Amino acid sequence: MKFFLLVWANLRRNKRRTFLTVASVGLALFLFGALRSVITTLEDAAAVGSESRVVVRNAISIIFPVPMKYLSQLEAQPGVKSVSWQNWFGGVYIDERNFFPQFAISAERYLGMYPELSLPPDQKQAFLAERTACIIGPKLVKKFGWKLGQTVSLRGTIYPGEWNFTIRGIYSVSDPSFGEDIFYFHYEYLDEATNRQAVPGTYVLELSDPGQAAAISSRIDAAFINSEAATKTETERAFQAGFISMWGNIGFLLSVIGTAVFFAILLVAANTMMMAARERTREMAVLKSVGFRDELLFGLIMSEAALLSLLGGAGGILGAKALFELTRFDGGGMLPGFELKWATVAVGIGISLGLGLISGIVPAVQAARLPVIEALRKLV
Repeated sequence: MKFFLLVWANLRRNKRRTFLTVASVGLALFLFGALRSVITTLEDAAAVGSESRVVVRNAISIIFPVPMKYLSQLEAQPGVKSVSWQNWFGGVYIDERNFFPQFAISAERYLGMYPELSLPPDQKQAFLAERTACIIGPKLVKKFGWKLGQTVSLRGTIYPGEWNFTIRGIYSVSDPSFGEDIFYFHYEYLDEATNRQAVPGTYVLELSDPGQAAAISSRIDAAFINSEAATKTETERAFQAGFISMWGNIGFLLSVIGTAVFFAILLVAANTMMMAARERTREMAVLKSVGFRDELLFGLIMSEAALLSLLGGAGGILGAKALFELTRFDGGGMLPGFELKWATVAVGIGISLGLGLISGIVPAVQAARLPVIEALRKLV
C-alpha cells in the first residue's frame, strides 16, 4: 500500500485519458449488468412452478382451448389429487400500455392448489363470496393506486365489452419469482357473461405423488390423442420453461453482445496502458537506476491497470444495480421482475479486475525488461 500514492499520481497525469477510459469500462460493465439481468430473469422465470403440479394444454398451441368436458376425465385419473383451470382474459385497463396478466380461475380450487399465493382470511372469504370480485398483486396496487373495495373496469379484447370487477383481496407471495402483478377473477363470471362460451385455456392438476408426473402426463395425453382437442401435459416448471423458450435463444445473443463489448473495452484499456507506459520510459529507467527492482515495476504497472479498470467497472456495475433498484422494472407483466443480483455485481467486479490485469500485462512486462541505459538515451 505504500506505493498507492505513486500509482494514483500516475493515473492523474493525463486526467482526460484516464476519465475516458474509466467511463468506457464503466459503460461496458453497466451494459454487462443490464444484459446479465435479462438472462437471470429468464432463468428465474423458467424455474417458476412446482413439480407436484402438471399443466394440461392444447397440443397444437397454448392459444387454443381445452374443452370443459375434459374436467371429469382429468379428475378421474389415478394419482390426481385435484384439478383447477384458468383462462387468459386479455383485457385493457384505460390504455394498452397498462399491460398486466389477467386470469379467470376456478377460484376455490386454484387458491387451494397454490400455497405460494396467500390472502388474509377475511379477504379470501370476500373474494369467494362475490361473483364479480377480483384479487390483485401488490405491484398493481403500487402501479395504479388501487385499493380494497374499488371497482375496476377492463375493456375486453378476446371477450368484448366493459367488464367491471370489485377488488376484494390483495395477495402476497412466498416465492419472489411468482408474479406479483396478476389480476385474478372468477371463471364463473366470465362463463355466465359470455353465455357459456368461455373455454378453459389450461388445466392445472395437483398430483398425489410428484414422482408419477411423467407417467400421469403420458396417460392423459394418450386418453385424448384422438379427441377433438389433443392435449400436451407437462410439469408446471416444464410448461413455464417452454413458454420462456418462445423468446428464442436470447441468452446466447446477449452473451455474444457482452463478449463483443468486453473485447472492445479490453482494447481501449490496453491502449491506454501502453500509451501511459511508453510516455514514462525514461522515468522507469530512472527508477530502475535508483534501485527499483523489475518485479516492483511490474507490480506498479499491473496495479495501475487494475485500479483503472476497477474504478470504471465498480462504478458501472453498481450504477446498474442502483438503477434497477430504483426503477423496479416489472418485466412487462410476464416475467418475475428484472433484478440485478449481487452475484452479478460480484462477477462484474471480477471481470473488471481481470480486464485490468489483461490490459496491463504487456506494458508491465516491457517495463520489467526495460534496459536502463537504452531507455535513458530515448527522448520522450
